[in-house]
Amino acid sequence: MSLLRVLLAILFPPLAVADRGCGSVLVVLLLTLCGWVPGVIAALVILNKPQ
Repeated sequence: MSLLRVLLAILFPPLAVADRGCGSVLVVLLLTLCGWVPGVIAALVILNKPQ
């Protein structure tokens, strides 16, 4: 997980997980729409998991 990805996850979470697949992007997008903090947390969790 690079510093650029972490910053992108904080600023715009769905874009940070764009390479992880459509499901991850949709989950993070929905959580971001519900609240910014849940979207950021979900993006960081998804980025922390090995591919």
